Amino acid sequence: MKRRPLPVAAALAATAALLLTACGSGDDKSSDNDKIAGADQGAKTPKESASPSGAPAEDKPDGVDLSLPKDMNLVFDWDKPRDKNEAAAMDDAANFLRAIYRGVGKRTTKDAAVTTYATGNGLHYAQVQINEWIKGGWTADGTRRHYDATTRSAPNGKSVEVAFCADTSKFYGKEVKTGKILKTEPSAKDFGYYKIVMVKFPTGEGLWQASKVFVERGAEQCR
Repeated sequence: MKRRPLPVAAALAATAALLLTACGSGDDKSSDNDKIAGADQGAKTPKESASPSGAPAEDKPDGVDLSLPKDMNLVFDWDKPRDKNEAAAMDDAANFLRAIYRGVGKRTTKDAAVTTYATGNGLHYAQVQINEWIKGGWTADGTRRHYDATTRSAPNGKSVEVAFCADTSKFYGKEVKTGKILKTEPSAKDFGYYKIVMVKFPTGEGLWQASKVFVERGAEQCR
């Protein structure tokens, strides 16, 4: 797959009314040693190819449509690492999140973006999140900010842990049928700390897939 330039800030959605849950342990101990939790999760071939779209090129970094409704906004307020692999893994961790909320907007877990940027437990995580939105009858409205990102490579160079904070205090659920925005009172739960284990897709040019996700809600280090 040919890589294309990523936008500085891209659209994506979430809701403060729906708490994202982790597919792995919330008490992940991977920072205590040289191994990355879930690093042995191999990449798998995306199950669906991208279909033609009218989305601009910057919304299709791997030829996969990542465009989102205009009322869904995701901001990645972080600096890329110098290491080429870690920078690519960070880009695709962001694309993994975009893919989830594109699925929310499209009301499907089978969008090509989801199967391109996720594998194994990461794919399961994405499907669970999208299905919860669908079952609740929600889409989203507002801005979700990601910041304070760090990266850490596994010794074999085939996986990278991307960790970051997320502020969802300005993300709101919106009822699909009525368009009503479900605003909530600000709270500590609006801040989450994420660790996403990205694995290198063996035959893709610079493509990384999310293989595992850990989430700590109400994270003090993110407030």
